Amino acid sequence: MFTSNSTRLHPSTFILLGIPGLEAAHMWISIPFGLVYLMALLANFTLLIIIKMEASLREPMYLFLCMVAGADLVTCSTVVPKLLSLFWFNDREISFEGCLTQMFFVHSFSSIVSGFFLAMAFDRYVAICHPLRHSSILTHPVVNGMGLALFLRGILMLSGHPLLLRWLPYCRTNIIAHTYCEFMALVKLACAETRVIRAYGLTVAFLVAGLDFLLIICSYILILRAVFRLLSKDARLKTLGTCGSHVCMILVSYIPAFFSFLTHRFGHHIAPHIHIFVANIYVLVPPMVNPIIYGVRTKRIREKVLKFLFPIKS
Repeated sequence: MFTSNSTRLHPSTFILLGIPGLEAAHMWISIPFGLVYLMALLANFTLLIIIKMEASLREPMYLFLCMVAGADLVTCSTVVPKLLSLFWFNDREISFEGCLTQMFFVHSFSSIVSGFFLAMAFDRYVAICHPLRHSSILTHPVVNGMGLALFLRGILMLSGHPLLLRWLPYCRTNIIAHTYCEFMALVKLACAETRVIRAYGLTVAFLVAGLDFLLIICSYILILRAVFRLLSKDARLKTLGTCGSHVCMILVSYIPAFFSFLTHRFGHHIAPHIHIFVANIYVLVPPMVNPIIYGVRTKRIREKVLKFLFPIKS
């Protein structure tokens, strides 16, 4: 299973174990995983179609929401088909190139989603702190340019991961105790000094998701300052209500992401199946929940979805 040249050993394939210790329950675990994936596909495609069809929803917040939906679809579709194939057919093998590709798409598009969350926070900041200038600041060209810049940032910042992993020797084992290929899961298989690569991964994670999170916090500090200057309690509650969906999306996405990131590096005493469950929640649950959060909490989207699903016959 291994091919070598003069300086390094590369496996021709990696073997995904799935969830160690729970192999006998893989078939049962695949049922909720598969249902969550189907719901994610349905919810995100419905959201994209609704916003595409309704000109009244082509505002900055909803355009950024479309970008999140597209990136979420890529992230979960990169992982789930192979995961279900592993659970249903015991298809454990993934090629070396396929593993690097899967790892790159998972991490790069996760970072792209993080950037879109930051863009949505900026939209809320402008809408609340500078409401009269919102339409002149966040024009469609500006929104599209921000989306493109954040997309390119995620691709370029994470492109070093597969390049570095390609040059590592994997002479210990080609067995990955996981359901999909992660950066740190592959680094741990290497039989070489990896402190520099680990430091690089940590730096990139901070410069992308960590910095995004700090800037989101800063934007909400400014938003709260503006909100508490309002004289009316009803006005304060109504203004904060416009941020509720965005805050819920951030919590749903960042909490499992940070837990997965930290346990891979520092959580040596956490049971492997717990870490892997959280890692799968990280790529499965946010893509399903994000469009539902906006669909339930946003009256305009909710009305358009109901109209689309249950058209009134004249």
